[in-house]
Amino acid sequence: MKLKTVFDQTTRDELTARISTLSENSTAQWGKMNVYQMLKHCTLWEEWIFAKTINKQSFIGRLFGRMALKSMMKDEKQIGKNSPTIPEFKIKETKGDVAAEKAKWISLIAQYEHYTNNDFVHTFFGKMTQNEIGIMAYKHADHHLRQFSA
Repeated sequence: MKLKTVFDQTTRDELTARISTLSENSTAQWGKMNVYQMLKHCTLWEEWIFAKTINKQSFIGRLFGRMALKSMMKDEKQIGKNSPTIPEFKIKETKGDVAAEKAKWISLIAQYEHYTNNDFVHTFFGKMTQNEIGIMAYKHADHHLRQFSA
């Protein structure tokens, strides 16, 4: 079974189309974020994946991260509602430019065509292969788009 990945053009096109359907009036089906906060969270998350910064795996991640990642990579199971997030990606400001964040997220999704950060370390899952990054990036985007019925 081949899982969806952001390294596939068809998948990037699908995500772009779904992001495009979001508006200021989009409301969450679960969770505490409004549409601006979700968009900002997702753009920060994508920038983190592309950044050539050194991330350290958390202690709890060293204990359980590989097991959890392996479980996420085995099938098309979606990320669960109200899953925990990295504190740095919790958006406090409640108002912002929805159109600008949508455009930024779409631009970041397009950049996966030329992804080169093979040294990425997730703070919970640890060092990830490019294949794992592609699947996780899709599942993360899909999770938040489903959150807003997109």
